[in-house]
Amino acid sequence: MDRLNIIQKAVISIILSAMVFIVVVPLLFFLSTTFASDVEMSMFPKPLLPRMTVTVKVVPHDDGQYEIFYDSGDGYRSIITTKNPVKLENHFRRQYSVTIPGEKLMEDFSRARETGPAEFTYSKSLLYNFRQFFAIVTNSLPALKNSIIASLYTILISLSLGSLAGYVMARYDFRLKNIINVSLLIVRMFPVVGISIPMAILLIRFGLFDTLIGLALLYSVPNIALTAWITSSIFIGISKELEEASMVFGANRFQTFMRITLPLAFPALAASSMYAFLTAWNDTISALILTDRNQTLALVVYKAIGTTTSGIQYAAAGSVILILPALVFTFIIRKYVSQMWGNVEF
Repeated sequence: MDRLNIIQKAVISIILSAMVFIVVVPLLFFLSTTFASDVEMSMFPKPLLPRMTVTVKVVPHDDGQYEIFYDSGDGYRSIITTKNPVKLENHFRRQYSVTIPGEKLMEDFSRARETGPAEFTYSKSLLYNFRQFFAIVTNSLPALKNSIIASLYTILISLSLGSLAGYVMARYDFRLKNIINVSLLIVRMFPVVGISIPMAILLIRFGLFDTLIGLALLYSVPNIALTAWITSSIFIGISKELEEASMVFGANRFQTFMRITLPLAFPALAASSMYAFLTAWNDTISALILTDRNQTLALVVYKAIGTTTSGIQYAAAGSVILILPALVFTFIIRKYVSQMWGNVEF
């Protein structure tokens, strides 16, 4: 029996280790790419952890020029020879992600004339690739704004209609109720891109094509159904006596819903808002079909990755910018989601 337990623990440990390896290694490679400089992208094999500093070897020439060598993994190789401070500054910024004035570099390198060839280590600018992403992808800032607005519209539409539908499904009995319940689930099964083309035709007819509200309407179609399912299960668990007591004290049904029932169902609304936000924030294909000028950040990053033959580290930085708001939003509402799922902390 002890031997069997040892084997089981060993198998479980191997499986968990493999899962951690599968998740961690690509994540480290992604982070390494995000903070990599241009010369580091040409290194082979590429390091898993990003380098925070850059070391170059400087050889002074008799004509006043400095020859810069960089160790790309297989020994130092000559990169540039110059005595022009501006050219030197641009080289360090573009190749090494080091933002130091050219005059300061020339001052440092002048010491090599007394001591001979010398090595110099400089700290990289960790935000350089992020700044370059916004500089190269000129519509990235408007796209970020568009993504935020479209996501907020999606949350507002999904929660407004979905919570009302969930309340009706939980509190009232009527014909075809079960069929409507199943229909809501079927709507959720359809991928968003599957309804993009017919939605595009409708949006063109109503003058909402290439608008953020039109994009939000598309994202809301499956999320209204999901919100109705989530909230209806919560509304069923809320005592009807509370609503009846509220109406006894003079509140009408709408006031009771807004002041009593809806606050008690807030964890369900938080969970629904998370799904609605992620649907709108991460979508690329539907935004590609339904937008032209009002592109979202996910679409801009998608195009940057798909069309960039060099400077892939800038596209990786754009991907991090895309990930951060989703992480922040999920972190903010995690308490309410954990309440819905039995106070499970995560």
